[in-house]
Amino acid sequence: MQMKVTVDILVLGAGWTSTFLTDLCQERGVSYATTTRSGRDSTIKFTFDPASDEMEPYRVLPDAEVVLITFPIVQRGASERLVKLYTDSHRREGLTTKFIQLGSTGMWDGPRLAAKLGGPSQVNQHQWYDRHSPYTSTPRSDAEDELLALSPTFPTTILNLAGLWGGTRQPRNWVARVAPTKEVLESKGSLHLIHGIDIARAILAIHNDFSKAQGQRWILTDGRVYDWWDLASAWGSAPSAPTKSAQEAERHAIGSPSSPASAIGLSSQQHKATEVEEDRGPQPAWVRELMQDHGIRGLPRDVQSLGRALDSRDFWLTFGLNPWMTLFS
Repeated sequence: MQMKVTVDILVLGAGWTSTFLTDLCQERGVSYATTTRSGRDSTIKFTFDPASDEMEPYRVLPDAEVVLITFPIVQRGASERLVKLYTDSHRREGLTTKFIQLGSTGMWDGPRLAAKLGGPSQVNQHQWYDRHSPYTSTPRSDAEDELLALSPTFPTTILNLAGLWGGTRQPRNWVARVAPTKEVLESKGSLHLIHGIDIARAILAIHNDFSKAQGQRWILTDGRVYDWWDLASAWGSAPSAPTKSAQEAERHAIGSPSSPASAIGLSSQQHKATEVEEDRGPQPAWVRELMQDHGIRGLPRDVQSLGRALDSRDFWLTFGLNPWMTLFS
């Protein structure tokens, strides 16, 4: 009879996060296995049914030191069901599997959640929030609390992630969608981010010393509070069609007597600057107008103007790490 292989990390739900995690695991010699609903790309075919007590689907999964749950769980009792069904189907002497659930920091954004859930409107609190701050109860946060309550019998921890970026997820490309009008941009405050590489580093840090994380909830950001006005001013929105290179623009401005630059007496440098400004969309101009309207002298704005600010220092200090990737890296 072939013995079942034990992996360091079992990822339930291979997706965007797992692309960064598996690369780092390979680099560091950490063994892993991943699942998808379809079993694509050499993953294990597995579908979590939150209402089923059937153990058989779990038997195809390998033994693991750590199980990483990447998908949200929102049904009451489902978190406990997953942990117990996996554990009961993988009983082996000397193996105590630990569980990490990836969550969201949206639970500390009361006004947005109230609007989303159809509850009474809430005033945005202009203040700092850390992992111990009160949060708005949602089905997802309740399921996370249920998971944490299983410790210490079943070692568990929660990583509440800020906005995900890296790879195909580039914040620079979000401006047009986030701020399509001046009125919408006016309402935008803070943005918190975490890069996929730093998520992977955080997961492996917990794997290496789970006792530091056990039974606790953590906020994970890159340690910065970005201002949407600042980003919209610096980036603008991406052009809807490919633009000419600076060299082509210069040739057009100088070489054609009927070009717009020559027609109005602009220098080639002035013409290029005009093209660049137009290519960045209207957001930079809106920001200047909003700063004038609200008496904002410089960017980024302070927390009193931004709304919520997330403090993720606890995680990085506890595990002796620093974020690698920020928008300024």
